[in-house]
Amino acid sequence: MTSTPLSIPGSKTSAATTPKVGIVSLGCPKALVDSERILTRLRAEGYEISPSYDGADVVLVNTCGFLDSAKKESLEAIGEAIKENGRVIVTGCMGVESDMIREVHPDVLAVTGPHQYEQVVNAVHDAVPPVHDPFTDLVPPEGLRLTPRHYAYLKISEGCNNRCSFCIIPSLRGDLVSRPVASVLREAEKLATAGVKELLVISQDTSAYGIDRKYAEEDWYGRKVKARFLDLCQELANFDVWVRLHYVYPYPHVDEVIPLMAEGRILPYLDIPFQHASPTVLKAMRRPAAQEKQLDRIKKWRAECPHLVLRSTFITGFPGETEEDFQFMLDWLQEAQLDRVGCFKYEPVEGAAANALPNAVPEEVKQERWERFMETQKAISAERLKQKIGYTLGVIIDEVDEEGAIGRSYADAPEIDGNVFLNGETNVKPGDIVDVTIEHADDYDLWGSIERPE
Repeated sequence: MTSTPLSIPGSKTSAATTPKVGIVSLGCPKALVDSERILTRLRAEGYEISPSYDGADVVLVNTCGFLDSAKKESLEAIGEAIKENGRVIVTGCMGVESDMIREVHPDVLAVTGPHQYEQVVNAVHDAVPPVHDPFTDLVPPEGLRLTPRHYAYLKISEGCNNRCSFCIIPSLRGDLVSRPVASVLREAEKLATAGVKELLVISQDTSAYGIDRKYAEEDWYGRKVKARFLDLCQELANFDVWVRLHYVYPYPHVDEVIPLMAEGRILPYLDIPFQHASPTVLKAMRRPAAQEKQLDRIKKWRAECPHLVLRSTFITGFPGETEEDFQFMLDWLQEAQLDRVGCFKYEPVEGAAANALPNAVPEEVKQERWERFMETQKAISAERLKQKIGYTLGVIIDEVDEEGAIGRSYADAPEIDGNVFLNGETNVKPGDIVDVTIEHADDYDLWGSIERPE
């Protein structure tokens, strides 16, 4: 779980009479987008965004409630905000457990649930009434964001129709509700116009986009566009920005986007949450999409798009997972040769169906299997990165200081994947996209130099 600090790019010093709101945003990128929408609405109403606890009239804590460890961190963040400021409004996924929150922190001003934008804004109104000045309260067309200026998350839907046994997202955020396709494209257009260079497409199940809307068509610049995964990708490819796809379940129709990647229209990068490889464990997990032929599909994708990068996450120690199941996953991993992989030890989540499954795996076995998994994947990652030495890759710059620059290639999503280090390269700025010749690789990162015309 990540925590976004109490700051926002472009916030300005406000007059003493202007109400100020601070925010602590916890959890996944989808929650971060919720925070951005709340801040955009508040900023449009005349509120200023405070970069610190002591400068805020009220503090919002956008919580995560997916795992017990996430709930613990959320409660700690609420406690810190109360200690440092005293006036706290809680929102987000853990907001559905308001009784627990109020039992631990009875002094919170209000508690609202996930993506309840109207309720949390109304709670802010009650705590600190707005003072609106139409001559000075300006909000950029793309809204306020908590990410750097050169990349942004584009959330295309809420909720999920899957019923994975370890997950409580549907009970927190409901069934799949896709945004109208024209609304998504308008937001993407505004972001690109504002200078965003990379759009990270997110939802709980990105490849299911539009199913709930029966792929409804809408007008977009004089043509009909369907609310469908492929159609959305085709349209996003027209904005001349990097388009990166996250949380893509491997349904058969995902095959249709590979040509767009091979043509260079969207990034050849797929974030697919496989979670496991053993058919027995996957059945217990109630995972969607048939897994039996995934290795064949991966080979087919790479034949069609040789530079395709695949990222995924896995769970080890799921109830009933045997040593044979775990070894099956390691063998699958060796054959799949995924580029970027994360692994989590199974953690029971209150309300999840998996809690009732027999044969819980002991914690020490979970830990031992996790370590073996990570060692296996580290070797795979190191070998795949070594193969990039000598190649020239496009790199988007994230940070620059007196020692050089840090960027990412098409193979690297921000904060979760690796970096490309450019030692001594100081004549660039965040958001620049430069050609870099790769000179060195380790287990997870690359080093290189910018290619310049002679």
